[in-house]
Amino acid sequence: MRLDLRLIAEMIPHGAKVLDIGCGDGALIEHLTREKQADARGIEIDMAEVTKAVSSGLAVIHGDADNDLAFYPDGGFDYVVLSRTLQAVERPREVLRQMLRIGAHAIVSFPNFGHWELRWRLLTRGRMPDTETWNRPWYETPNIHPCTILDFIALCEMEGYRVEKWLAVDERGLKAPWRRSVRLANLFGEQALFLLRRAG
Repeated sequence: MRLDLRLIAEMIPHGAKVLDIGCGDGALIEHLTREKQADARGIEIDMAEVTKAVSSGLAVIHGDADNDLAFYPDGGFDYVVLSRTLQAVERPREVLRQMLRIGAHAIVSFPNFGHWELRWRLLTRGRMPDTETWNRPWYETPNIHPCTILDFIALCEMEGYRVEKWLAVDERGLKAPWRRSVRLANLFGEQALFLLRRAG
């Protein structure tokens, strides 16, 4: 299972009701159902991935995070997950609002565009960086809203979301001492993971 999905699974308690937005083939849903007896289901835009998940017996429907979350009732889930999808949705701010309307908690993971290697490649080459995480040319990437850890924290503050927990890790999953400093995490963290809830 992908690193960010393992970290997300650690944040979700036994028996929780979970919606995974952009769930792909349902790897997180399968893990949560099997290991934590969660009531987990998903929504995925790629029909091939939906077919794969459903054929594995998972509760996954075809849908679009930008348009279909409005149809879910308020407070229907304990946790709503958006893993490495935030940068690919058309309206990330609205998707976050919907997540915290339909769930008590939101868990969001994304690749950090503020990582030093991306900055260095942009500075020295003058072109969009290509790394293991950002591995498609700019004209083919689904990543239309790349953001940094600092960008995401600023959005949470603006929207009034409480950050209950955050992590910044490298691609191998190492959590170095700099993870306690947001500015250093923004520079050295390749992936970010946030556990949010609405304030008040």
